[in-house]
Amino acid sequence: MPNNRVVSQEEWFAAHKAHLAREKELTRLRDAIAAERRELPWLKMRKDYVFETEQGPKRLADLFKGRGQLIVYHFMQGPGNSHRCPGCAFLADHIDGAEQHIRHHDVSLVVVSRAPLSELLPYKRRMGWKFDWVSSYASDFNFDMQVSFTDRQIAEGDTTYNFEARPLQSRELPGASVFYRDEAGNIYLTFMVRARGGDALIGAYHYLDLTPKGRNEDSRGMMSWMRLHDEYEGLEEIRESCCR
Repeated sequence: MPNNRVVSQEEWFAAHKAHLAREKELTRLRDAIAAERRELPWLKMRKDYVFETEQGPKRLADLFKGRGQLIVYHFMQGPGNSHRCPGCAFLADHIDGAEQHIRHHDVSLVVVSRAPLSELLPYKRRMGWKFDWVSSYASDFNFDMQVSFTDRQIAEGDTTYNFEARPLQSRELPGASVFYRDEAGNIYLTFMVRARGGDALIGAYHYLDLTPKGRNEDSRGMMSWMRLHDEYEGLEEIRESCCR
């Protein structure tokens, strides 16, 4: 049980009013950073990637579905890997609710993994997800986006993630990439979200942040409590987080 002080109504009001000033400071800073993000330089895409989808092979331009903006979530799922990343699944649980709104704002959203489509669709059905989940197995897309890494890269420490060159052990890592397509059909990479940058996409985190116990984080890892949404009941053991 949290050990917070219990005080008079007057002291409670004063403390929370003082904290509100900090909350407003964060809101203004978040708005300023969002404005700065929109002014960042873009990178023109030179490759024509092909993806495996439920409607057949599609190119990166096709994933826009006629819209001008595209958000790609990189779900950690490599070929032949039966492990289901609970962190990626936790974020993916929030996509369908958001997608029904953002598609009306010139934004398409698609989830991409390197595993073949045949390994993704049974899991998608199990979770009840409706969003488009496609495979980049036959292309360099994941490697170029620096969310997938070869055995050679890992062995030689030739790995860059979240704009930092550092040794990695995982062949797959999560993130989101944002693209813009102009009227001439040119596609640009406008922004990348990696590591804890994805926290902003997880609404449940922000609900938990309002509560006294927060996100249930402990020394075993910030996501040690996380489960696939159909695994919570009766599951007591703690797993090692794959995204820690």
